[in-house]
Amino acid sequence: MIPLDSLMVKIALIGVLGIGAQWVAWRTNLPAIALMLVAGLIAGPALGLIEPERDFGTLLEPIVKLAVAVILFEGGLSLNFRELRYAGWGVARLVIIGVPVGWVLGTAAVHYGAGLPLSVAALFGGILVVTGPTVIGPMLRTLRVPNRVRDILKWEGIVNDPIGALLAVAIYAFISYRGDSVDYAGIGFEVIGATFVAGLIGAALGYALTYMFPRGLVPEYLKAPLLLITVIFGFVIADIIMHETGLITVTVMGVVMANKPVHSSRALHRFKEDLAVLLISGVFILLSATLDWETMQAFQARFVVFLLLLLFVVRPVTVLVSLFLSGIPWREQLFIAWIAPRGIVAIAVTGLFALRLVDLGYDGADALVPLVFSVVIATIVAHGFSASWVAKRLGIDQGKGEAILMVGASRWTIDLSKFLKGLGYRVVVSDTSKFALRSARRQELEIHQGEILDEAHGHELDMAQFQHLIVATENDSYNQLVGTDLGPEIGYDQITLVSADEGTHNRISRGRVLMENGPTFETLQDRQRDGWIFSKTQITEKFTFEKFVENLDAGEEPVAVMKPDKRLLFFSTSARPTIEEDDIIISFVAPDTPEELKAQKMEERARKEGAREKSAGREAAKGRESGGPIPDPA
Repeated sequence: MIPLDSLMVKIALIGVLGIGAQWVAWRTNLPAIALMLVAGLIAGPALGLIEPERDFGTLLEPIVKLAVAVILFEGGLSLNFRELRYAGWGVARLVIIGVPVGWVLGTAAVHYGAGLPLSVAALFGGILVVTGPTVIGPMLRTLRVPNRVRDILKWEGIVNDPIGALLAVAIYAFISYRGDSVDYAGIGFEVIGATFVAGLIGAALGYALTYMFPRGLVPEYLKAPLLLITVIFGFVIADIIMHETGLITVTVMGVVMANKPVHSSRALHRFKEDLAVLLISGVFILLSATLDWETMQAFQARFVVFLLLLLFVVRPVTVLVSLFLSGIPWREQLFIAWIAPRGIVAIAVTGLFALRLVDLGYDGADALVPLVFSVVIATIVAHGFSASWVAKRLGIDQGKGEAILMVGASRWTIDLSKFLKGLGYRVVVSDTSKFALRSARRQELEIHQGEILDEAHGHELDMAQFQHLIVATENDSYNQLVGTDLGPEIGYDQITLVSADEGTHNRISRGRVLMENGPTFETLQDRQRDGWIFSKTQITEKFTFEKFVENLDAGEEPVAVMKPDKRLLFFSTSARPTIEEDDIIISFVAPDTPEELKAQKMEERARKEGAREKSAGREAAKGRESGGPIPDPA
């Protein structure tokens, strides 16, 4: 029997807490980083279930550093230069202007607010220029803000992480120099040289992999493992040259691979993304669990002044000075100025240098660990819980995506789009053919011409704006390809396919086939040509869904259910939405019989004639009152 305090049990507990916190965040729309932090604090200092330094010993530091390396590489892998078309100028200013301004202001806040010596304050101020993908990524996942804001925050976090670490390395080299006089030029040259070499290593490894993968020099089943080992190898080699330069290596390597065409690049990126989510969860639990009561008691009241300066002076002034006259709207500037949570890199780098400064006998060095944890907790709580509210107050929150995307401009999809538009939904019809989109344009529907598989992964089309994707082209293989490719982006449960061949729905393993009986593309087109229409029916206490189904004729079936909160859930061969009172059922039904159509036309004609007679009567009454001629009803 495995003892409950064994390392294996603790590793499993770390995984359960980390991923569980992310799942709860997804279900509740709460910030994942805050929930992971709370989970780590409960499991660590509160209950004592996890004590990382005791449980992992000397393995803790290399585990955290290698995890940070993989996370930074995954972040670099998402930095495509195409994103800089709108955000590049802002990112450049936040790096070139923001880093020195943030360092100076951060140093002043630490020195005057927290009361630490200037040398120690300068080192910690350098670390504070980082934000980090470990905290920015989970936060942005729950926000819908303009792409420019997302790109600036993402690029700043990933690029500034290694810069902040290297700034701390350089400052440490200066303040720990024991010679007669400080060799500023020598130390500066050493740091810049090591950084340059680390960047070259990252670029060389990135180019090597992008050369090997497309040429079949590595089999598919080895690509992901080779990529992971290469990241770790590059990080370790650069870190041997100089501490923390490995962060530069993995970031440059990721950027190179993100901007070079590589076969299987999407599959590799998803592998790294899944791995990064797992590592972020685990490392966040580990680091927050390392906070013990002794460290927490070292927190001093004057540190609150420093935290207030950091939140309300250092970050806002840094961003507003950096982006002044940049052309970025002031609302977006204010949002960026507020968002700056710190995470794993800040804790890891601070912990490393705190130990070294304590060994060298620097006053105030022992306060760095409680100070950095207070920074992480304060920024995660303040920014994580307020980001959505601030975005709404500034008017840049784009809200929850409620639109519907139709891939394939056919008569049936255009009719369905027009019907949904009449119900108040924003619908976008996408097709590669300009000719096919003419009918949609004539119906005054929003259209998008282009290849959805290419543009969904770039900024040409923001997939977060859509709550559901209907793929309905006559090419069954293409439909399945779109469902398989975009499933990880928006969720397989939010993609519904129209099968092009009989029985196809029995072979589709990804994506769901529209309607419970799965009518084919040709069947739907034929029925639409025969006059079939879309109708809506409200479910009430008396008229239940079962009665609704009983009233359907042969071939008629429900397409979707509209919830009161504007959610649109589609019926499929593999899933039926839960139907409740006040829901509205959208169905595709046959036209009325000739007799019913004739009766409707006669009723409509009688109603129009009655309206004309009433209008003529009113005109006649007006004529009598004015003494004018009485109009002839005929």
